[in-house]
Amino acid sequence: MYELWYWPSIPGRGEFPRLALEAGGIPYRDMAREAGDDGYAALSRDLGITRDDPPFAPPYLIAGDMVIGQAANILLFLGETHGLAPSDAAGRLWANQCQLTIADMVAEAHDTHHPVSVSAYYEDQTAEAKRRAEDFRTNRIPKFLTWFERILTRRGDWLTGDHWSYADLSLFQLVEGLSFAFPRRMARVARDTPRVLALRDAVRGLPELRDYLASDRRLPFSDGIFRHYPELDGE
Repeated sequence: MYELWYWPSIPGRGEFPRLALEAGGIPYRDMAREAGDDGYAALSRDLGITRDDPPFAPPYLIAGDMVIGQAANILLFLGETHGLAPSDAAGRLWANQCQLTIADMVAEAHDTHHPVSVSAYYEDQTAEAKRRAEDFRTNRIPKFLTWFERILTRRGDWLTGDHWSYADLSLFQLVEGLSFAFPRRMARVARDTPRVLALRDAVRGLPELRDYLASDRRLPFSDGIFRHYPELDGE
């Protein structure tokens, strides 16, 4: 049984491997969430354990003697080990390339509300956030999503073949997060990326995820990576 460690109260980057674990029917324990009110302290204690291969930050997965950090790295492992990615080397690398591109966009989305310092309050950098968010909305959202649109135009319904992979689950999570944070802008971009939105809907309807998405284990977006500030949104 794997142990997944991530902050217990937000979906954040931990939701990307969590979706793969859930859709793959892979047994795991969500350690900080299981600890309840002690979740943050439990995570801090585990991060403080002396290891030869310590994670830099959550999410990380404990798999036997391995401690696997970084969402994309966890997904690379799960994809190969549990058939959540193509079986050939080129296909696995392509899924990882898609995942790393998603990770780039997730980081940029985060920086729209914390463009100066992650340790400072949003209210202390609002002016800079407005400038950053305007560029992100205008240039970066369409640049990233039209790239995925081109892939789906050439490849079909899924990013890596004729069946979903962890990369599709992650693109679903990315689009869900962007739609929460920038609903006005995403409504406009959706007109130019119908295949991306169709993939989002297809993942939402997967039988493998139906129970999880309807459960209280699927945390809503709030004050994590994807945050909705009306003043940062726009068409």
